[in-house]
Amino acid sequence: ADHFEAIKAIAEGTTSIGKLLEIEHYTAHNMVFTRFDYSTGDAAGQNMTSRATFVACEWIRKEFTALSHYLLSGNFDTEKKTSSVNLLKGRGRRVTAEITIPRQVMIENLRITPEQMHYGQGISTLSAFLSHSSNNAAHPANGLAALYLATGQDIANIGESNQCTTYNKVTRDGDYYFSITLPALIMATYGGGTSLPTQRECLEIMGCYGKGKAYKLVEIAAALVVAGELSLGAATRVDKETRVNEWVDAHERLGRNR
Repeated sequence: ADHFEAIKAIAEGTTSIGKLLEIEHYTAHNMVFTRFDYSTGDAAGQNMTSRATFVACEWIRKEFTALSHYLLSGNFDTEKKTSSVNLLKGRGRRVTAEITIPRQVMIENLRITPEQMHYGQGISTLSAFLSHSSNNAAHPANGLAALYLATGQDIANIGESNQCTTYNKVTRDGDYYFSITLPALIMATYGGGTSLPTQRECLEIMGCYGKGKAYKLVEIAAALVVAGELSLGAATRVDKETRVNEWVDAHERLGRNR
């Protein structure tokens, strides 16, 4: 804490965009684990922050000779993997999306009542707890993977980006409320693969290419995940009269092997 401003100046001297916001530190045994937290504008920023952190650590090593060596990435950055620290502190951008669906709209379009959906979500959440899953959602990685490929993101970042929590309830009016929080969306609208011709075109179609557009893109991503959760959540129900499961039926009728 005493030397934060000096370290901040060294790190930020390597980039025109990145800003060092905080240095977390945790001790275990005879080691100190640090986590350099940056703002990276509309870029994903992994390479940017790696370089900035390396230069900062080299300065620390020279200034404090008692420090004999360090490991630049000691796995506490949780790059491309889910983690408890991301769930609480976030990584990339933290987004919450929510929706309230009128009861009749649920019944007519998703062919399920709010009570039935709420019941199924409760069972799924318990199952996620028992299996120590990284989230209690159905399949956020599906929609995110498609969007990441189409917009030039680093597809491997699905590892942390699909981590999420969901919450749902039946409202006092009998409608259905659903929300999802994605604490670690790694997405960019500038730099890297976003400048590839087809990927740039996709971003431009959505009005998301260039600086100042990253928050719009992650809002779209969160809405996409919500749509997928509602669709699959309703489709897993088995109709009591026809004994048809729309999830299985859709794959049988429309799958690639047909």
